[in-house]
Amino acid sequence: MTLDERDLDGVIKRLHLANTRRVWRDLTRRAEQEQWTYRDFLQLLVTEEVAHRQHTRLNRLVRRARFPFLKTIEDFNFLYQSTVRLSLLGSALAADFVTEGGCLIFGGKTGRGKTHLAVAIAYRAIQNGFDARFVTAAELIDDLSAAFRSGGFTDVLATYVHPGVLVVDEVGYLTYGTDAANMLFHVVNDRHRKKRAMIFTTNKPLTGWGRVLHDDDLAHAIIDRILERGRILMLDGPSMRTKHLGLDGPTASEATSQSVRPSEQDVIRISGIEAPEFPEPTTVRALTTGDLSNARLTTDAICTHRDELDAPRSIHAVAGVPTGHLVRAGEKQPTPKPGEAFSQESQRVLNVAFGVFATACTLMVASVEASTSGYEVMKLASFICPPVASATAGRSA
Repeated sequence: MTLDERDLDGVIKRLHLANTRRVWRDLTRRAEQEQWTYRDFLQLLVTEEVAHRQHTRLNRLVRRARFPFLKTIEDFNFLYQSTVRLSLLGSALAADFVTEGGCLIFGGKTGRGKTHLAVAIAYRAIQNGFDARFVTAAELIDDLSAAFRSGGFTDVLATYVHPGVLVVDEVGYLTYGTDAANMLFHVVNDRHRKKRAMIFTTNKPLTGWGRVLHDDDLAHAIIDRILERGRILMLDGPSMRTKHLGLDGPTASEATSQSVRPSEQDVIRISGIEAPEFPEPTTVRALTTGDLSNARLTTDAICTHRDELDAPRSIHAVAGVPTGHLVRAGEKQPTPKPGEAFSQESQRVLNVAFGVFATACTLMVASVEASTSGYEVMKLASFICPPVASATAGRSA
C-alpha cells in the first residue's frame, strides 16, 4: 500500500503531529541523498517532534504564567549580594520545591532583585514540567474582592490555587482594602492544605504585614502557613536600577562594620595603621582577666575603676606576661648590683612598672586607643598603681 504526498500529509495532520507535517518532506530528501537507514530517519523525525512539543509547551505555560518579564537564574548577578548566594536557592530550583509545597519570601528594599529571583524560580518550575502563575498582591486582592461581590469567588479562587507555583509580588507596596487579609488568607490556606508552592516578595518586615493587611491575627496566620515549609531570604546591596548612579549606601555587612567604627576625630592614629578594630570600651572584667579581644583601653576606663583592679595581676595579664617575670622582650631578669639588695616589695614595684610600659606599647601597636606620649604612659601607671610613680622617680634620682 502506497500513499501520495497529499494523503500522507492528511494522515500526519489527523495525528496532530504539527512539526512532523512541516519537516517530513525535507527529511525524506536528506535521507535519500545521505542514504539513511529507516531507523535513523524515524529516530530523527520523532526527536524533532518531541523537541518542538516541549518548546511549544514551555512558551504556552510562560504566557499563561503572566510574567512581567522573563528572567532566568543565570541572569541574576550575585556579586552585589552579601546575604544571598546561588547555593541557598538550590533546593528552590529543583522539582522537589514544587512537589513538596515549598515556600519562599524575598525581602528587601526596592530594586534589589526580589521579583527577578521569584520569576526565575517559577520559570525553572515550568522547565521542570509544572505550571506557574504570577500576580501582584494588589491584583490578587482586588480580583478576589470583585469576585466575592459578584458571586464568582470560588471560580476565581481556583485560578490562584490550581497552579503548581504561585508568585505573589509586591506585598506591602500599595494600600489595600479592609478585606485584604481575608482574600489573601483564602489563597494561602487552600494552597497550604494542598501543598502548592508559593513565592512572595515584599519590602515590609513580616511584623508589618498586619498593618498592611488591616488584620494582625490573619496576617500572623498567613505568615505561619507560609513559613511552615518555607524560609525568608533578605536581599541587600544597591538597587539594580540605579546602581550606576551610586545613590545607595553600602551593603548590610559594610554598614555594620562602619557603624561600630569610631570617627576619625576620636582616634589617635599611628602612622600606617588603620582605625582600631576593637570598638567597645574596656570593662573592669577585661582588665582583670586580660581579655582584650573585644575591648578598647581608655584612660577614663582605667581611672574610673582603678580601685577595683588588682594592679600586679591585671597589668601582667594585659601585657601577656606571667606575674613575677619582666616584660621586655629579649631581656634577662635584672640582677642586683654588688652591694645592692632588692627587697621583695621593690622587685614587685619594678615588675609592675615594666608591665605598665609593655602594656602601653602593646596596645598602641594593636591600634587600641591610647596616647603616644611617655607622659600619658606614666599617667596610666600612676592611676593603676600609685606606688609605681614614686618608685621609678626614686630610682632615677
